[in-house]
Amino acid sequence: MRIKISAISLMASVSVAAQESKVEIVPAADVVSSYVWRGMYQTGFSIQPALTLSGGGFSIGAWGSTDLSTAGDETRSKEFDLTLGYAAGGFGLSVTDYWWSGEGARYGRYKTDHYFEGTVSYDFGEKCPLNLAWHTMFAGGDKDEDGKLQYSSYAEIGAHFNLMGVEVVPGIGISPWTGLYSNGFGLNEISLKATKQIKLGDSFSLPCYVKVIAAPEHDNVFLIMGVTL
Repeated sequence: MRIKISAISLMASVSVAAQESKVEIVPAADVVSSYVWRGMYQTGFSIQPALTLSGGGFSIGAWGSTDLSTAGDETRSKEFDLTLGYAAGGFGLSVTDYWWSGEGARYGRYKTDHYFEGTVSYDFGEKCPLNLAWHTMFAGGDKDEDGKLQYSSYAEIGAHFNLMGVEVVPGIGISPWTGLYSNGFGLNEISLKATKQIKLGDSFSLPCYVKVIAAPEHDNVFLIMGVTL
């Protein structure tokens, strides 16, 4: 359940030439004030490391989240996701294996504890700063009470622009039918994220952001603060 949305990030990249493609290895570590995914609260203060290998349009990545607000508790929230993706131009395709069973749970229960999702997306680029994405779960634990796949789906539309030196990202997310996110059509998330570079010396700056989230489907609101290093 990634939020693709977080708070202190440590990133470094190592690039090498491989054949005619540029290969990048990118380790990262985020710390979030709270973890909200598609309008649904997951955990409080969390650390979220990631590792991505990409080249020639292809990428493979691992992403995780551990709840720090219940440190020492063997049942605390824990997530580990794997994603295989391909991007060309503005188009993107990916498949993700979500596992969020918690600390101490067995990883190998693929039919019940893993959720497999396919994603197709498109980014219109700088001339039209819009991006669209559709996500559908197609295997694993995404089942109804009768054990049938729900094909839980989530659609997103977002934008990105700069306003007086602040990067502004509004977004809307909906669930089109009954599934993991709602009992029918649901307006899951309306969000606005604002990021500003805070200078900490002549050669170092820290991107700080605040994200406001309204979740009408769950009658909830969230205010998240983050810092990216």
